[in-house]
Amino acid sequence: MAPLPLEKFRKQAIRAGAIDSSMALNITALSPKSNQRDSVFYTRLKTRMYKHRLTHQLYDAVFQDVYNSHSQTGEVSTLAVNPFSAFKGQTIGAIYIRRLGVFGRSVYDTLRQSGNRFEKLGSQLHTNTKEYVIRHSYLLFKVGDALDPIVLQDNERLLRTTSIFHDARIQAVARPSEEFVVDIYVITQDVWSLLPTGGFGGFDNFSVGLQQLNFRGLGHQVSAQLAYSGSDPRQTLEYEAHYKIPFIGKTFLTAQADGVYLRDLKQASVKLYRPFITPDTKYAGSFELNHTQLNTQVITRLDSVIRVPIGYYYSDLWLGRSFRLFYKPSGTDTKGRSRLIVALRNTNYAYVQRPTVTADTNQAYQNNRTTLVSLGYSRRKYVRDVLIYGFGRTEDVPVGVSLIATGGVDYAELGQRLYTGLSFAQGNYVPHLGYLYSLVSIGGFHRRQRIEQGVFSLETNYFSPLLLNRWGNLRHFLTGRYTAGIGRFNNEYISLNTSSGNQNDAISVASDALRGTHRLFLGYENILFTRVSVVGFRVALLSFVSVGLVSFADRSFLAGPLYQGYGLGFRLRNENLTFNSIQIRLAYYPNIPGNATPFRQAFEAVPSVRFRDFDLPAPQIIAYQ
Repeated sequence: MAPLPLEKFRKQAIRAGAIDSSMALNITALSPKSNQRDSVFYTRLKTRMYKHRLTHQLYDAVFQDVYNSHSQTGEVSTLAVNPFSAFKGQTIGAIYIRRLGVFGRSVYDTLRQSGNRFEKLGSQLHTNTKEYVIRHSYLLFKVGDALDPIVLQDNERLLRTTSIFHDARIQAVARPSEEFVVDIYVITQDVWSLLPTGGFGGFDNFSVGLQQLNFRGLGHQVSAQLAYSGSDPRQTLEYEAHYKIPFIGKTFLTAQADGVYLRDLKQASVKLYRPFITPDTKYAGSFELNHTQLNTQVITRLDSVIRVPIGYYYSDLWLGRSFRLFYKPSGTDTKGRSRLIVALRNTNYAYVQRPTVTADTNQAYQNNRTTLVSLGYSRRKYVRDVLIYGFGRTEDVPVGVSLIATGGVDYAELGQRLYTGLSFAQGNYVPHLGYLYSLVSIGGFHRRQRIEQGVFSLETNYFSPLLLNRWGNLRHFLTGRYTAGIGRFNNEYISLNTSSGNQNDAISVASDALRGTHRLFLGYENILFTRVSVVGFRVALLSFVSVGLVSFADRSFLAGPLYQGYGLGFRLRNENLTFNSIQIRLAYYPNIPGNATPFRQAFEAVPSVRFRDFDLPAPQIIAYQ
């Protein structure tokens, strides 16, 4: 029998009840031949292993069905073209919300079922985000609006970037009985939001905690932790608590309160903020109050280490306004939406406990009030991709340009000084070569015709196209960072073993020899995303090479030793869970001073990496890191 056309098959399947009409709206084009061969191989393997109970359970625990993964079918890349453009200007008639279970199904395959009993149990125990919360706090459109393709595409990305959703998809369906009326289907899939934390080293040394990222399906984030150390002479009991309410109503404001009572850090803070969540957001801003007490170690350039008690009050207020530039009708701007952004910020530090501050020592602990104003240009859009920093979820890659000029006055205790800074960033997909991001920044304070606390930095990040082979999907990553301090204070330095958030941008060995005022780091990493899944955890193999130079200004930078690191390992991650990727790796560092052994083994958590976006934040001093 000849195969049915796709549309006829869809209609017959809906009438037969085999699929849900609201879910089976887009049918992906056929996968490449290599993917089809993989699907045939795994289908035959599954058929053989399902004949016996033991091998049946083994297959479910180890393998994922490759034909049920949108990362294999390429559907995400086909959606790089705005799928809502055909409905532009039509009236939104109804909005339907469908919330999928945490495990099993996906927003690209709502018929797929959980592969093992743990996933089924997890979906049953989890409380999905309430429908009215999604409808009233997370949607940029409402019934009766004229459909704007850009708004729906932005909203889909916004849902994916929140911490409570694993993935999200929005679909538009024309009403056959009413011309120019379209219904919207919002499909979301939560992450497993409850995570216990803690450790046990004996009845006089233990910690226990709980993190809930979606309290009772309301989207509220709650976390608390208690630690006890009976042998600590300074403080036996430590605790901390955090509460966060994202997207209050239709304001898209987020409220946050934090309380920390640790041995070396005591802090109480409240914050209310709203970023430029989409390129069309007109207003953004933040207000924060903070009281902090801490004991910090200060390492001088003479290698002496002192413990310094610090206490201060901090306040921060900023407001930004976005103006549209170079207007093009919605959906016709292929390079991204251009915006001019003006922002004003005022911060204040008032120290109540600190070391003695003079013109030559401890200048970083001055009482100060800083007023900054920034003028920036931003052009950005987003391209959907998979298997970059995630293990299969949809990833929105920022593409665009930003240019920010910042100026202001620092009313510091040791004298008033001016600040100027300039940053330029650009990122784009290079045809057939991959994605390239670059950032250059320079800034500093000016007083008495000299520069204080200045910084010049260059950064570049690259990842290759996804390369398919018989073992999985491979990507290559390159990282380059150069930072130079200009007129830094005598207790300020940067280190090669201080990470800025990327997965492989530091020498992972603690050593006082890896610090200075100038630093150069180059890193290479490749990741093979295998098709193996162990009890729902995807497996990725990796190898890396890291090299770096670091020196103080009074020493020769290029003459210093080239510090090196080489390694391999693997990562485990279940994208439906809230905690970080688990990484096990073996590394070789041949020339780190004071390193007892050149070999290092690590079993560690790797936080999820966020792409560097082209939205403009609050006016800020360029960080020395």
